Amino acid sequence: MIEFLKQRAFVEFLKESTFAVNEVIHKAWQVTSRHYFSIATLCFLMFITSNASGLMAFFLKDVNPALSTLMALVFVLLYFTINLSLFKYIFHLLDDEETDVTIVGTLPTRSQIIRFVLATLYFTICIIIAGVFLMPVLYIIDPILRFMVRSGFVEDFQAAGDVIITVAVAIGVLAIFMIWIRISFFPFFIIDKNAKSFESIKLSLATTKGNFTQILLLLLVLAGAYFLYLFFSYLKWPIIAFIVNMVSSFLIVPLSSVALTVAYRKMMSNYKGDKDPDIIHNIV
Repeated sequence: MIEFLKQRAFVEFLKESTFAVNEVIHKAWQVTSRHYFSIATLCFLMFITSNASGLMAFFLKDVNPALSTLMALVFVLLYFTINLSLFKYIFHLLDDEETDVTIVGTLPTRSQIIRFVLATLYFTICIIIAGVFLMPVLYIIDPILRFMVRSGFVEDFQAAGDVIITVAVAIGVLAIFMIWIRISFFPFFIIDKNAKSFESIKLSLATTKGNFTQILLLLLVLAGAYFLYLFFSYLKWPIIAFIVNMVSSFLIVPLSSVALTVAYRKMMSNYKGDKDPDIIHNIV
């Protein structure tokens, strides 16, 4: 009976999560369909900037390393600016859709760009720290596998070492992915709340606490077209894979930007925590 109640509770939890994802997708589709060209234009500008920076770095790498580095920095800042402009424009559509606003009017301030760059640096450091903290897993697994070698479950220590590396890498990738999801909402706080760099990381951890399943389901739904592309590519159906890729590029990418912004707003509407949360109590 207890096991049945646990399964029922889990099913109800999934239903609530699925409903939340459906609600986010529905709202995002409404906004995207009404303002598709303006949102898609900003996404296209991000795509052009990203690819142009790679081409520029390739052509200038043998000419002048200093110039190549400078141009790469300029393109990175330009990419960040367009990215923040996209989020700011979507916020405007969610808050006051009836009032027209130009893309130029959504440009972030200089302080917001600087905070975004610093927060991105903090974001990278958090990912690296997560990987470092997972190193003790090797010392936990090592005696277990030594016992398995002595018991005959594993052939030799070389095979045990391979298993250790495989398990440790799998755990590391999973943990880094979970942390990445938890703190990846920091740009929204910089634009919406004008939060400082490290404050945006803490707020992202706090607001995503308890919402990991919903966010993961949302990402899986949004990545569905890409999974189809990989599936048709694996089947060696290039025409269908190309069509799916085009649909993903021109429809799913703009929709994803709006959906993540809508998800952020819904999490903030339900957030009951502190304005200045600490990290320790919001990690798990």
